Amino acid sequence: MTTPRPLRSVLYMPGSNARALEKAKTLPVDGLILDLEDAVAPDAKAAAREQVCDAARSGEYGERVVTIRVNGLDTEWHAADVAAAAATGPAAIVVPKVNSAAEVQQIERSLVAAGADPSVAIWAMIETPTAILQVAEIAAATDRLTTFIMGTNDLLSELRALHTPDRTSLVHSVAQCVLAARAHGKTILDGVFNDVKDDEGFVAECRQGRVLGFDGKTLIHPGQVEPCNAAFAPSEQDIEHARAVIEAFEASLREGKGVATVNGKLIENLHVADAKRVLAYADAIS
Repeated sequence: MTTPRPLRSVLYMPGSNARALEKAKTLPVDGLILDLEDAVAPDAKAAAREQVCDAARSGEYGERVVTIRVNGLDTEWHAADVAAAAATGPAAIVVPKVNSAAEVQQIERSLVAAGADPSVAIWAMIETPTAILQVAEIAAATDRLTTFIMGTNDLLSELRALHTPDRTSLVHSVAQCVLAARAHGKTILDGVFNDVKDDEGFVAECRQGRVLGFDGKTLIHPGQVEPCNAAFAPSEQDIEHARAVIEAFEASLREGKGVATVNGKLIENLHVADAKRVLAYADAIS
């Protein structure tokens, strides 16, 4: 069983803010998105690009997964961003508003043409109705695409939908993306939570994201990191239950039985596979 690298918490860091890039080296976050897009003013793009690339190649972020969010395909900065990122060698480039498989393949060709190492992945942001309707094709576009990120703010705007704490207006769309990610072996990250002072609301949204099947969540504030890590990690109760499932099933096999029960519930092969995945993920986190 191949256990994916944990990406419970992935924090956006503004590429034009040197202090923020430095602070990121100390945060207990699984991944970082060094941002050249929304967080950077047009007249600061070139300087931010140089600063972000220097940070990404520094090797000073430890085990954190370091990615660079480039500007979109339809912008004047995209080509230079991709070329600079390719030369830097981050874990991935994050591309906003990916709308089709053809666009993913175009991004891949640009990386290859710029001499990017094959290990530099593509993370696609899914944030438009067009992308939702084509998400399965996008997921199948190339193995270099490893991760989806939900751009829930932009998606809400384009849907002309209302935001509610239970995110009713988004559940159908994000569920389609989770299905596509799982069908094609991709990681998928939930969108950001905007109110950095609403701790209770943030934890509730993390819980909903985990229920929906997300691997983790993108973040906009360092204070969100630790509760996010906790929400997307197996709890002690989860780990104990997983061990009980495996032990009960192995005991039933020794007795010549194909099923077992734990706390009165039937246990089959699929439950054992789920339990092993929980334990492997807990080990990867620790």
